[in-house]
Amino acid sequence: MEKPQVLLLTHGGWGMELVESTKMIIGAVDFVHEIPLTPEVTFSEYYLEVKNYVEKVPSNSIILTDLFGGTTTNVGAKVGKEKNVKVISGLNAPLLIEACSQIKFTGEIDFNSVLEMGQQSVKDVVSEIMKSLEGKATNNG
Repeated sequence: MEKPQVLLLTHGGWGMELVESTKMIIGAVDFVHEIPLTPEVTFSEYYLEVKNYVEKVPSNSIILTDLFGGTTTNVGAKVGKEKNVKVISGLNAPLLIEACSQIKFTGEIDFNSVLEMGQQSVKDVVSEIMKSLEGKATNNG
């Protein structure tokens, strides 16, 4: 089976900056591609570009989009349904790193664990730190 690919669909192309950060953490991720949505591109043009790209990738690939309800996600959903490719909205660094790590180190992707990582990675930082400190005080007291 071919190695899965990760397709990023983002407004303005910020996904490639996230890819550069991912490379700093886990190294090369040559299986990640982005199709940015820019202001001059219509829904139909964007849809055709994404559809044409997805037709060339293995079916075990994944689409990651930035904004639920936005054009990137709506196009991802339409193409994902037509081509039977999984789609996750809410792109963030831990989600991308998880997907890339799985592909890089196992050659496969577990959609549910990637989704779970993305969901678990959103935190109230001060609250989490305070809970951690309270736990240490209880354990030391």
